[in-house]
Amino acid sequence: MTIGFAHAELIAVLVAVTGDEPRVMTIRSGNALPSGPFEMGHRTLQSGLREWVQEQTEHPVGYLEQLYTFADRDRNNEILGGRTISISYLGLVNEQSGAGRPGWHGWYEYFPWEDHRQGRPAVLDEIVRRLKDWADNDPARRDYRHRRADFTFGLDGGGWNEDLALQRYELLYEAGLVAEAGCAGEANLGRAMFADHRRILATGIARLRAKIKYRPVVFELMPDSFTLLRLQRTIEALAGLTLHKQNFRRLIEQQELVEETGGTESETGGRPAKLFRFRHTVLEERALAGTKLPLSRN
Repeated sequence: MTIGFAHAELIAVLVAVTGDEPRVMTIRSGNALPSGPFEMGHRTLQSGLREWVQEQTEHPVGYLEQLYTFADRDRNNEILGGRTISISYLGLVNEQSGAGRPGWHGWYEYFPWEDHRQGRPAVLDEIVRRLKDWADNDPARRDYRHRRADFTFGLDGGGWNEDLALQRYELLYEAGLVAEAGCAGEANLGRAMFADHRRILATGIARLRAKIKYRPVVFELMPDSFTLLRLQRTIEALAGLTLHKQNFRRLIEQQELVEETGGTESETGGRPAKLFRFRHTVLEERALAGTKLPLSRN
């Protein structure tokens, strides 16, 4: 066991969208993200991560980008007198059943307050009540705490900002409302994870939600051909929001992101819908500069 040194760990947030649900690859029955130490034999950080994912899950990994490095002093440490530095990566994959031993779980098991596709989640009422109690319990910082809660959760007339997934989890942690912060299991909001893996997952969610607005990374999650409805539902699943159908299609057309394949596919028993594929020149040469998601106002 290393004493008095930092230990480098590689950790993966691997995302798929299956059946209109964003899902994350896990190990330990859904309680942890795939991870392992960075070893001298690894050629690069990314190759080391791929080796650990292959060993732990036997699932192929395609697109990867570095997410964040976690090195806070108060992280859960298994090193006597040392510190664990976790170098995390965000990956986009297509879920494959029967491949190795990965456990796929929905994002919203861990963050039930983040899914607004069917309207305001019921759990937000409980969150608001408990955050108000937390704020009121500290008279010296009560107003500041109320403002933070209002901004982060879109309260008191403020709009919901889907990009603040990490800030919302960290506020709940600070307020002692998640198991990782030491609250009782029955009082925990959302499913807990080992150490700070849920915080790392929240970081990945926030990164991906922001990224789909200006870069076409969602292409990595789609099959070779798809309908525009399938593309819209995939983006909705990641954002946790409902998009305006006509505006979404207009945006896709204006950006010239896709092209027709000439084929069709029947959707929900209705008239056949055109199949599209992504234009490879777009993937290689263009980015969506500052595009807003066309939210439904219904």
